[in-house]
Amino acid sequence: MADEMLVDTFWAVARQLRALSRDALAPLGISPSQSRALAILRRHGPMRLGSLSEHLRIAPRSATEVVDALQRLGLLVRDADPQDRRATVVSLTAEGQALSAKIKHAQRSQAKEFFNALSEDEQRRLVETLGKLVR
Repeated sequence: MADEMLVDTFWAVARQLRALSRDALAPLGISPSQSRALAILRRHGPMRLGSLSEHLRIAPRSATEVVDALQRLGLLVRDADPQDRRATVVSLTAEGQALSAKIKHAQRSQAKEFFNALSEDEQRRLVETLGKLVR
């Protein structure tokens, strides 16, 4: 019974956090997968599409669709890889950098409000506990 409650509670929290994230992204016209791609490129810098798909944990074809959409929005560019001119590297434009920072701020503000239901000590313990599960 406790295992079932743990799983149900965990997924309920995950659903609420996803909904908050969607709400933060909606006014910006960005999907969650596009937001994740922007965040990965902001954190790791330019990379090949294959690497981006691995970071996103999606099929290369799906990563191409995400990149196509972000490129149409002027948020990233494709360039030839200097190491292998047959390969493509994607990187954020200045507008992509700015939007990624704005998304990060909006999501952190919503998460802070969400986790405000917990005391500082409870938040610290939650971070420690969940950290044991992160691989």
